[in-house]
Amino acid sequence: MLDLHKQDLNNKRVIVRVDLNVPVDQMDNVTDITRIEACQATIELVLQLGGSCVLLSHLGRPRGKDKRFSLKKIVTTVSTVLNKPILFFEDCIGDSAEQATLELEPGQIILMENLRFYEEETAGDIEFAKKLARLGDLYVNDAFGTSHREHASTATIAKFFKNKKFAGNLLQKELEAISQIANHGEKPVLAILGGAKVSSKLSILYNLVKKVDKIIIGGGMAYTFLKAKGGAVGKSLLEEHLVAEAKEILLIAKKLGKEIILPTDILASKDFDNNQDIKTFKSSEIDDEWMGLDIGVESAEKFKNEIFTSKTIFWNGPVGVFEKELFSNGTRSLCTSLKQAKERGINVIVGGGDSIAALKKLGNKEWVSYISTGGGALLESLEGKTLPGVKALANDY
Repeated sequence: MLDLHKQDLNNKRVIVRVDLNVPVDQMDNVTDITRIEACQATIELVLQLGGSCVLLSHLGRPRGKDKRFSLKKIVTTVSTVLNKPILFFEDCIGDSAEQATLELEPGQIILMENLRFYEEETAGDIEFAKKLARLGDLYVNDAFGTSHREHASTATIAKFFKNKKFAGNLLQKELEAISQIANHGEKPVLAILGGAKVSSKLSILYNLVKKVDKIIIGGGMAYTFLKAKGGAVGKSLLEEHLVAEAKEILLIAKKLGKEIILPTDILASKDFDNNQDIKTFKSSEIDDEWMGLDIGVESAEKFKNEIFTSKTIFWNGPVGVFEKELFSNGTRSLCTSLKQAKERGINVIVGGGDSIAALKKLGNKEWVSYISTGGGALLESLEGKTLPGVKALANDY
């Protein structure tokens, strides 16, 4: 990929595909500015190099030109976060849209209307992409979170910018974080995978078991693996049809000399909603009428020891039902251990909405080495796939 930092952008219009798909409440207030903050470095770089910015993004999943999803409602917030005035144009293609970008002065920023007002965006339509390409002289993709989609603004548009297409600062950081996890992170590399279902992480497990040194499996995922090892899991969340797959992953790990670490004790209840009865079981000996909802104290200590003996750590997914206070201690303990690991100089990378939500609820996220902004894009990357939005930046595309 070409390096944007080395370009002369003087008087150039730079299309920057950003991800401003932010949560907005009923009063049109942006409730989380993380994605706006994430694209700030690239925008500032373009301006510093003498260019103007043409921002392209989507918001939500509108059907046609639905003003409830207009990007106009977030202009004030974007301007506040970037600490710069933001122009807005009420379309993203056409002669008038192109003219609006031609009138930009160096240092100015214009946000175009929601790309998904046109169904051609998600279809990856070549003619729509050509119209978008007319808005600028160079193209930058800084929207990692949508780069797993072969959309017009993330993949097709790059066809019109031979030797004039670049990865933005955020996209580069995301790719570097993924490379640290799967390829060149300081060893030993530990992956901590939690959440509800094995099915959502199966391809990742098959890939990571070949890449990292150790994998901790917690949350609802763990019970399918505990069952695969012959354990009794009671009424705990179980994907019976994936027990054979779990056995295969355990076998691959053994053959490769990799370690898969499962909980040794489980905090359980008889009823998910009525938690009057709480009991701790050995993880492979959960009684029939009980369901595991969190890891126990022994498991938390075991996980901490594994964390402290690692050099690079990736965490995706809680290890218990952290939304319920009674079953939040396992994930809280995990957050504390990861924070202590970072203080010891261990590289801690966090990805996935539930992990970020847990950090916000149970502590803070300021101490993390890197937090990925990508959901599906991150997971597909960890499956070993090349994302369409990244592939499109190659010079031979």
